[in-house]
Amino acid sequence: MAKVKNNDKVKVHYTGKLTDGQIFDSSINREPLEFTVGTGQMIPGFDKGVLDMGLNEKKTLKIAAAEAYGETREDLKQEVPRQHLPEDLKPEVGMALASQTPDGHQMQFVVTEVKEETIVVDANHPLAGKELSFEVEVVAIN
Repeated sequence: MAKVKNNDKVKVHYTGKLTDGQIFDSSINREPLEFTVGTGQMIPGFDKGVLDMGLNEKKTLKIAAAEAYGETREDLKQEVPRQHLPEDLKPEVGMALASQTPDGHQMQFVVTEVKEETIVVDANHPLAGKELSFEVEVVAIN
């Protein structure tokens, strides 16, 4: 029986959960996720977790934050003067914002605090600092 190895193109069905059981993503009722193992398309823990799985095998992957979206980085949080925001923008906690760096790179932020003169934004991935669990089933290996 074929086992998943690096550079295999695989299709998997998955359900991603936080440690409290909350589902944050799932391929159930959608097409399976297709990716090439070991090429950096997936978070490291997911890539490593599917290695040596067989066709139609099911497994639960427990992935530490460092092998998922990384630890929360304080340097990706910053306070922005409200005068730097568009006049018509009414910032609220949880609001997603985007900004462009001088070199043209698009940055995504989430407003985490609204103060009188400033707002605090966070560019960390929403799942940074979290341990994740994925129920995975390999449905194709090529």
